[in-house]
Amino acid sequence: MDLLLFIMDTTRQQKIGRMLQKELSEIFLAEARATGHGTILTVTNVRITPDLSIARVYLSIFPSNQSEAILENMKGKAKSIRFQLGARVRYQLRIIPELVFYMDDSLDYIENIDNLLNKE
Repeated sequence: MDLLLFIMDTTRQQKIGRMLQKELSEIFLAEARATGHGTILTVTNVRITPDLSIARVYLSIFPSNQSEAILENMKGKAKSIRFQLGARVRYQLRIIPELVFYMDDSLDYIENIDNLLNKE
Protein backbone atom coordinates (compact mmCIF):
# COMPACT_ATOMS: atom_id res chain seq x y z
CA MET A 1 0.00 0.00 0.00
CA ASP A 2 2.86 2.41 0.76
CA LEU A 3 4.32 1.80 -2.68
CA LEU A 4 1.04 2.95 -4.21
CA LEU A 5 1.42 6.34 -2.51
CA PHE A 6 4.76 6.88 -4.20
CA ILE A 7 3.31 6.14 -7.61
CA MET A 8 0.07 8.07 -7.37
CA ASP A 9 -0.21 11.74 -6.55
CA THR A 10 -2.23 12.78 -3.55
CA THR A 11 -5.41 14.77 -4.01
CA ARG A 12 -3.60 17.91 -2.86
CA GLN A 13 -0.82 17.39 -5.41
CA GLN A 14 -3.39 16.89 -8.15
CA LYS A 15 -5.29 20.06 -7.22
CA ILE A 16 -2.15 22.16 -7.07
CA GLY A 17 -0.96 20.63 -10.35
CA ARG A 18 -4.23 21.55 -12.08
CA MET A 19 -4.07 25.09 -10.68
CA LEU A 20 -0.48 25.52 -11.89
CA GLN A 21 -1.41 24.07 -15.29
CA LYS A 22 -4.20 26.61 -15.68
CA GLU A 23 -2.07 29.56 -14.58
CA LEU A 24 0.92 28.56 -16.73
CA SER A 25 -1.38 28.15 -19.73
CA GLU A 26 -2.65 31.69 -19.23
CA ILE A 27 0.91 33.03 -18.88
CA PHE A 28 1.98 31.31 -22.11
CA LEU A 29 -1.15 32.49 -23.93
CA ALA A 30 -0.48 36.11 -22.96
CA GLU A 31 3.13 35.77 -24.05
CA ALA A 32 2.10 34.20 -27.38
CA ARG A 33 -0.28 37.08 -28.05
CA ALA A 34 2.47 39.60 -27.32
CA THR A 35 5.13 37.95 -29.49
CA GLY A 36 2.89 36.73 -32.31
CA HIS A 37 4.94 33.62 -33.14
CA GLY A 38 3.23 30.94 -35.21
CA THR A 39 3.66 28.19 -32.65
CA ILE A 40 1.11 26.57 -30.38
CA LEU A 41 2.30 25.80 -26.86
CA THR A 42 0.10 23.62 -24.66
CA VAL A 43 0.66 22.68 -21.03
CA THR A 44 -0.51 19.07 -21.06
CA ASN A 45 0.28 18.13 -17.48
CA VAL A 46 1.89 19.43 -14.31
CA ARG A 47 3.15 16.89 -11.78
CA ILE A 48 4.29 18.22 -8.44
CA THR A 49 6.55 16.53 -5.91
CA PRO A 50 5.09 15.51 -2.52
CA ASP A 51 6.93 18.34 -0.75
CA LEU A 52 5.50 20.83 -3.33
CA SER A 53 8.97 22.17 -4.14
CA ILE A 54 9.34 21.05 -7.77
CA ALA A 55 6.74 21.16 -10.54
CA ARG A 56 7.38 19.09 -13.66
CA VAL A 57 5.66 20.90 -16.51
CA TYR A 58 4.95 18.87 -19.65
CA LEU A 59 4.64 20.91 -22.84
CA SER A 60 3.24 19.99 -26.22
CA ILE A 61 4.57 22.21 -29.01
CA PHE A 62 3.23 22.52 -32.54
CA PRO A 63 4.85 22.50 -35.07
CA SER A 64 7.06 19.83 -33.57
CA ASN A 65 10.10 20.72 -35.72
CA GLN A 66 10.68 23.78 -33.48
CA SER A 67 10.00 21.98 -30.22
CA GLU A 68 13.61 21.55 -29.05
CA ALA A 69 14.45 25.23 -29.52
CA ILE A 70 11.27 26.36 -27.76
CA LEU A 71 11.83 23.91 -24.90
CA GLU A 72 15.37 25.24 -24.38
CA ASN A 73 13.96 28.79 -24.47
CA MET A 74 11.44 27.85 -21.76
CA LYS A 75 14.18 26.30 -19.63
CA GLY A 76 16.18 29.53 -19.93
CA LYS A 77 13.19 31.64 -18.92
CA ALA A 78 12.11 29.36 -16.03
CA LYS A 79 12.95 31.93 -13.34
CA SER A 80 10.93 34.73 -14.93
CA ILE A 81 8.02 32.36 -15.59
CA ARG A 82 8.19 31.26 -11.95
CA PHE A 83 8.10 34.91 -10.88
CA GLN A 84 4.99 35.55 -13.01
CA LEU A 85 3.41 32.38 -11.63
CA GLY A 86 4.20 33.52 -8.09
CA ALA A 87 2.41 36.81 -8.68
CA ARG A 88 -0.70 34.89 -9.73
CA VAL A 89 -0.81 32.21 -7.01
CA ARG A 90 0.78 34.00 -4.07
CA TYR A 91 -2.39 33.78 -2.00
CA GLN A 92 -2.96 30.06 -2.70
CA LEU A 93 0.59 28.74 -2.22
CA ARG A 94 3.13 29.62 0.42
CA ILE A 95 6.11 28.41 -1.60
CA ILE A 96 6.19 28.70 -5.38
CA PRO A 97 7.70 25.48 -6.79
CA GLU A 98 10.73 25.37 -9.06
CA LEU A 99 9.66 24.76 -12.67
CA VAL A 100 11.24 21.98 -14.71
CA PHE A 101 10.06 21.75 -18.31
CA TYR A 102 9.73 18.52 -20.28
CA MET A 103 8.58 17.70 -23.78
CA ASP A 104 5.29 15.82 -23.97
CA ASP A 105 5.61 13.85 -27.18
CA SER A 106 2.57 11.64 -26.63
CA LEU A 107 0.73 13.23 -29.59
CA ASP A 108 3.67 12.49 -31.89
CA TYR A 109 3.75 8.94 -30.55
CA ILE A 110 0.02 8.49 -31.21
CA GLU A 111 0.38 9.93 -34.72
CA ASN A 112 3.28 7.58 -35.44
CA ILE A 113 1.29 4.53 -34.32
CA ASP A 114 -1.70 5.70 -36.36
CA ASN A 115 0.48 6.05 -39.46
CA LEU A 116 1.97 2.61 -38.92
CA LEU A 117 -1.49 1.05 -38.56
CA ASN A 118 -2.81 2.79 -41.69
CA LYS A 119 0.08 1.52 -43.84
CA GLU A 120 -1.05 -2.08 -43.49
